[in-house]
Amino acid sequence: MAVNELYRQKRCSAADTVRHVRNGDTIIVPTGAGEPPTLLTALSEQRRSLRDVKVCQILAVRKYDYIDPETVECVRHVALFYGSATRAGGQAGWIDFIPNYFSEIPAQIERGQIGAEVVFSLASPMDDQGYFSLSIGTDYTMAAVAKARAVVLEVNPNVPYAFGNCRVHISQVAALIESEEPVLEVGLPAIGPVQEAIGKHVADLIEDGSTLQIGYGGIPDAVVMQLTNKRDLGIHTEMIGDGILSLVESGAVTSRRKNYLPGKIIATFALGSQKLYRFMHRNPALEMHPVDFTNDPMLAGQNDKLVSINATLQVDLLGQCGSESLGSSPYSGTGGQADFVRAANRSRGGKSFIALPATAKNGTLSRIAPMLSPGTHVTTSKNDVNYVVTEFGVAQLRGKSGKQRAQELIGIAHPAFREELRSQAKAMHLI
Repeated sequence: MAVNELYRQKRCSAADTVRHVRNGDTIIVPTGAGEPPTLLTALSEQRRSLRDVKVCQILAVRKYDYIDPETVECVRHVALFYGSATRAGGQAGWIDFIPNYFSEIPAQIERGQIGAEVVFSLASPMDDQGYFSLSIGTDYTMAAVAKARAVVLEVNPNVPYAFGNCRVHISQVAALIESEEPVLEVGLPAIGPVQEAIGKHVADLIEDGSTLQIGYGGIPDAVVMQLTNKRDLGIHTEMIGDGILSLVESGAVTSRRKNYLPGKIIATFALGSQKLYRFMHRNPALEMHPVDFTNDPMLAGQNDKLVSINATLQVDLLGQCGSESLGSSPYSGTGGQADFVRAANRSRGGKSFIALPATAKNGTLSRIAPMLSPGTHVTTSKNDVNYVVTEFGVAQLRGKSGKQRAQELIGIAHPAFREELRSQAKAMHLI
């Protein structure tokens, strides 16, 4: 049967797509802007007719009506990473959380450790061969497509058609709807003097020809702003955003010195502006791949001079980084931080940077602490951490003893807290 006829047969209303969801199902939804707003709105409207349905997603960026403590027995959100739409529910306990490394979610889906009976995803229009591109949220969604009983797409002409292993054929699709609203835009974070100072410390240590993984947030973007004078940078990352686009436009990114997939920008999801999404459309220099490819430390680490840039919330004097909770209260998730720290450690000439402001709570609390706050979820272990950066400097920890690490980290703490940290380190027999 011709692909266009298949398309017509599978096109339906948003309300009708919910009929593909059965009680007890888990619906897999892509990261961030890849979530399908019309489908999730229809699910929200019909949620009271369902029982024990779970919506599993690494980063929800919009708070749909199904994210509701009153109807969790009908439809419950299961977070793989908390964001603003789900953090309060996670902290209150009515949103579930599955600990994970981003790179391993596809394997957990394939093995049945995470359910995937249904996929709801935003998609590009179909090409002449019958393929849609899941360009904005390739991540773990491709593994779910291979596993699911029903793949339901929201087809939108504003979604770019990207190259890479991110395509779904019409024959794999159970139902589809069409929408035309603009894809969700996420602007660059605000950057203040602290972030700018941290960014300069990191940028000074990045060499020409490095391949970059850049996380989301004010600190990673502050680094990006100071890299426009670099040469022949490459990109092998999980998220592509407007910061990376600015490096491409400046001429700093060519990807020609990459060892692995030279000439190609590699990512697994996109979160940015309409300008970014237009840049992605049929761009031969860009490929979107599943996260078990982009974040695999063995694959990413094949690039020489791989640089990983991520943020954390607290670091103890041995270098353990708590990047996803405030004490025992959940805040975000592991994401790809540990994946890329390990990838950079494998890379010849690689460097991983974990950055944080030296203080919190208006300067009254040191983020460099003798011990992590009770209950803190450790994201990057003391054995993996490489560079820790604050506005006061850089501490390189790999190969250093406990005593050396404590001294290095105290040296980049806020000066007002250094004497107290030295006293506590002595009491712990670290120095």
